[in-house]
Amino acid sequence: MGGVTTIVRMFVVGIDPGLTRCGYCVVEAREGAQPRAVALGVMRTSPDDQVHHRLAELQSELRALLTEFPVTAMAVERVLFQVNVRTAMSVGQASGIAMVEAVNAGCEVVQYSPNEVKSAVAGWGNADKVQMQQMVQTLLGLAEPPHPFDAADAAALALCHIAMAPMRAAATRAVAKAGA
Repeated sequence: MGGVTTIVRMFVVGIDPGLTRCGYCVVEAREGAQPRAVALGVMRTSPDDQVHHRLAELQSELRALLTEFPVTAMAVERVLFQVNVRTAMSVGQASGIAMVEAVNAGCEVVQYSPNEVKSAVAGWGNADKVQMQQMVQTLLGLAEPPHPFDAADAAALALCHIAMAPMRAAATRAVAKAGA
């Protein structure tokens, strides 16, 4: 008699936060199979609208995305530094909306720095935007590089989390065991 084989399947959404353009990518990861993008694109809001209306629109679109797919984790780009304060504020607001929606949907939320994403996906932290697009294309088996960069960055975030999740889980188990 053979045992039952369980195939682990998870959906991870990567979010490249922004108020005018918020990149997203839902990636399905299955044990032993190449990850595949099941949703990839950019949510846009009009700069002509008031900020609170734009945030509400972004929140609604993110909620719809998280309702459509059985996402277990959200990987969000960590805002480290922006020269333009206005841009930093809007990115931070969009990031906050995304993380709250993920928590409300029961998702794990993990933030990654741009260098962590580049290292996990391209193999080095100084990869440029075009190199990242090409790596995302290769890793997801896409016919062409994802456009615009916001969508490619979101896909890279999801791929980073898929690569890092086993190490994060092992570290969590080791800490729990040491504390027992």
